[in-house]
Amino acid sequence: MNSVERVNNIKAEDVSAAQSGFDPIELEIYWKRLISIVDEAAAAFVRTCFSTLVRDGNDFAIVLTDTKGRSLAQSTMSLPGFIGCLPATVRHFIDLYPIETIKQGDVFITNDPWKASGHVHDVTTVMPLFHRDELVGFAAVVSHLPDIGGKLRSNSSREIYEEGLQIPMMKLLDEGKPNNILIRMITQNIRVPEQGMGDIWAQVAGCRTMGERLQGLLEVVSLDELGAEVRRRSEKAMRDAIRAIPDGVYHSQVQHDGFEEPVIIKCALTVKGDEIEIDYTGTSDQLPYALNVVPIYTFAYTVYGIKAVLCPDIPNNEGSFIPIKTSAPEGSLLNPSYPAASGGRSAIGHLLPYAVFQAWEAVMPDRIWAAGSPNSSLTMSGEYRSKRFAVVNFLNAGQGANAKRKGFSATSFPANLGNTPVEMMETLAPIRVLRRELRCGSGGTGTHEGGSGLSFEFQIMDDAPDVMTSFLMTQCKSPTKGLAGGGAGKPGQLLLNGERIDPTMPRVLKAGDRVLMETAGGGGYGTA
Repeated sequence: MNSVERVNNIKAEDVSAAQSGFDPIELEIYWKRLISIVDEAAAAFVRTCFSTLVRDGNDFAIVLTDTKGRSLAQSTMSLPGFIGCLPATVRHFIDLYPIETIKQGDVFITNDPWKASGHVHDVTTVMPLFHRDELVGFAAVVSHLPDIGGKLRSNSSREIYEEGLQIPMMKLLDEGKPNNILIRMITQNIRVPEQGMGDIWAQVAGCRTMGERLQGLLEVVSLDELGAEVRRRSEKAMRDAIRAIPDGVYHSQVQHDGFEEPVIIKCALTVKGDEIEIDYTGTSDQLPYALNVVPIYTFAYTVYGIKAVLCPDIPNNEGSFIPIKTSAPEGSLLNPSYPAASGGRSAIGHLLPYAVFQAWEAVMPDRIWAAGSPNSSLTMSGEYRSKRFAVVNFLNAGQGANAKRKGFSATSFPANLGNTPVEMMETLAPIRVLRRELRCGSGGTGTHEGGSGLSFEFQIMDDAPDVMTSFLMTQCKSPTKGLAGGGAGKPGQLLLNGERIDPTMPRVLKAGDRVLMETAGGGGYGTA
C-alpha cells in the first residue's frame, strides 16, 4: 500500500463494535484520564530530552493509538498537524512487522519522510504497549532533532541525499536489546550526537511512561471499547458539521515566494453530504529544492485546517478525520516522487489551512480568518571554543485577523512552535542578540488589524570562526492576504550588514556580521 492510500485508507468503525455502555459522565472521566496519561508521557519526554527544539521550541508530538494504528489521544502540547502523521507511521510499521511478531521491549524508529512526518530532520519512534502480556496499542513520538547530518536544513537542497542521514523503518530496540550498529551509524553521522541520541532516548522514555501509566486505566476499562466510542462520537460530530455546509465544489489558490517564480497551490474542496474531498490538481510541479510536501504531511495539515474551522473542540483522534480525503497529482509539489528534497516542507504545508479557509470565504466568512505567515527558523553550525555546535532557532510571525478579533502577533500557526528564548540562542551559538521586538505596523489594516511579525537582530561574536548559517523564511515576496476587504500584511525580509539578501541560500557568516530577520505580518479583516 503506497503512502497516499495509507494516509486516506481509514475505515469507519463497524457499528456493532461501536456499541458501548458508556454514559456521558463516565466517558468524560475516562477521556480526561487518557489525556492526562498522554500528557504525562509528553512531560517525561520534554524533561529528559537534550535539545532546545523540544524544551523551548515545542517541536514534537506524542500519540496513543490502538492495535490497528488508529489514533486515540494526542498530548495537549503536541504540534496539531502531527495527529495526521503519527498514526499513519504506526500503520506502516504494522505492515512491515505483523502484530504476531511484535514483542515486549521492541521499539521501532524511522525518519523516512514518506512514511513519517515529511522530512528527515524529524525522527519517529514507536513502541508497542502491553497489558497482561497482550498487545493493547502503540505509543508514538516524533521530534525534530538538532541535526541529522548532511547540509544544514535549507531550501537550497536539491534532493534528499543532501539533507542528511536516512533511517529506514527498523528496530531501535529488539525485545529491549539496543541495535548498536544503528546507534553507531546515527552517532557517526550527526554533528551533535549527544544531543541527537539524547533526544531519541528521551522519546523512548516518553513511550515507556505512557505504557506504565496506562496500566491502571486498563484495569477498569477496555482500550478498544473506549477508543471505539471516542472515535464514533468524534466522527459523528465531524459528519454533522460537514453536513451543515452546502454541497458544492469550493476553489482557492494560495501563493508562495518560490525561487525563480512563485509557487502556486490550487485547491478544489468538494463537499458532498457528510464527506469532504480535497483535490490539489493544478498545484505547481515538484521542485528541485526542499519545499516539496509528501502526501502524509499534505493530509495532516489539510485536515487540521478543516477541523480548526468545523470542529475545534472535539477530541484529536482518528474519528474526526474519517470523512475527509486528500489527493494531489503524483510529481506535484504536494505529492513529490523520491528522492525529492523536503526539508523546508513546512513553508508550503503550513499554507494548506489557509487554502481551506479561502475556499470557504463565501459560505462562512465569520468563521475563518485572514492569512498569516508560517514561522521562520535560523539554523547554525560550527565550532566555537573547541566545542561543536548545531542549533535551530524558531521565530514566529504575524497571524491573520478575523471577524471577532485582531490577528495574534509573533504566533505560530498552524503549528504551535515557541519562539526560542534569547538566552538559549546565545548559550548554544556564538551570537549576541541585539534586539527582538514586535515589528509594529507589519499587520494588514482593517476593522481588525493583522498580527505583527518579529524584528530579530543579532551579531556574530568577534572571536568566532566562520559560522555556517541557513535561514528558512517565507512571505518575503508574497504578502499575506487580508479578508473581507482587509489589507495585506507586510512581507518579511532578511538583511546582512544592512543589505537585503536571499533567504533561500545558506551563508557563511563571519565574525562581526550583523543579521536582521523580519518576519511577515498577518492579513487584516474588514475595511477600516
